[in-house]
Amino acid sequence: MGKRDSRRGGAGEGVGARRFVRALPTLMIGVGIVFDLVTPTAVTAVPLFAAAPLIAAPFFSLASTVRTGVAATLAVLAIRLSDGLITKVVPLTDLLTLITVSALALVINGVVRRSNEQLASARAVAETAMRAVLPTPDDRIGGLLVAARYEAAQADEFVGGDLFAVADTPHGVRLVVGDVRGKGLDAVEAVAVVIGAFREAAEQELSLEGVAQRLERALAREGSRRGGLDSMEGFVTVVLAEIPAGAGAVRIVNRGHPEPILLHADGALEVLAPTAPALPIGMDLGVWPDRSDEWELPAGATLLAFTDGLSEARDADGVFYDPAARLRGRIFPGPEELLSALTDDVRLHTGGRATDDLALLAVGRPARGQPQRRTTVKIVGRGSE
Repeated sequence: MGKRDSRRGGAGEGVGARRFVRALPTLMIGVGIVFDLVTPTAVTAVPLFAAAPLIAAPFFSLASTVRTGVAATLAVLAIRLSDGLITKVVPLTDLLTLITVSALALVINGVVRRSNEQLASARAVAETAMRAVLPTPDDRIGGLLVAARYEAAQADEFVGGDLFAVADTPHGVRLVVGDVRGKGLDAVEAVAVVIGAFREAAEQELSLEGVAQRLERALAREGSRRGGLDSMEGFVTVVLAEIPAGAGAVRIVNRGHPEPILLHADGALEVLAPTAPALPIGMDLGVWPDRSDEWELPAGATLLAFTDGLSEARDADGVFYDPAARLRGRIFPGPEELLSALTDDVRLHTGGRATDDLALLAVGRPARGQPQRRTTVKIVGRGSE
């Protein structure tokens, strides 16, 4: 509760700070005018006027920065005209100083805009790479209905390391949802390592615990090759699940990841908390054996796994999105409809300004007599799933 209240206060303070910064150039000009009016003629308020365009430069657009510089210059010019001192040396020097500072503010604004454009370009490259790395599962795998979504945050400069994958194996349908610590292209590379290791381990390992250990070794091996785990973003939180064919059950190994949710056909809901919490993969703080937990997966039920981009999405007041509370009692025709409703709801909650990427994976066991959707045939590039 304390953490949530703290985050709420931080978000409110952040909004207030942004509003104050946007009002500051106008405030500086206003204070400069008042200061000049109440002080002797020999005392100048030019430093206050000069501060206005410098403050606007890194935060405002080019046009707004120009308007701020012009407004400050016109204010000083009007004051000096009213004093009858415009032809004196000191007032002319003040005007020249203000014009020079305004020009410098335009240069600063241009540098900031170019830097922002470079960041946006780097994010676009990373996001494209992420979408290429993430496999898009078919909508029906091993007799189960499957839907997946990846939503990139719009309020962050770098793409995150959210991941998901589904595999139909001799041991049943196995899936992984995870989140690599860090952002950018390094996180995308770590995602590729984890998904590649999962694809191989899901086919070969007899147990879900064995899959988790293979991911651990793959991440450690790749980190060592690159000179340490930090170069591979350090650690990855993952949820691994296995749904044996015709078993009506789901086994889960949770390595430090947000707890999945099981939605039943009647609207009832379960949060699948592990009996023994475990550390994320790659966090080398000791050795504990992995242990899977098992839950019933009745006909018509849907397993929902997600990254913390969902559970930590916040509204303007800093209130976290609670997927269990928002989904409890609701009934969806299938996984695709569930994810569509969920992404629309979280977008409404955040006002479209999510600060973290979001990965969702829903796997449903069809109810008896439920009509099956037609599987769309996807033509993908070589090496894709």
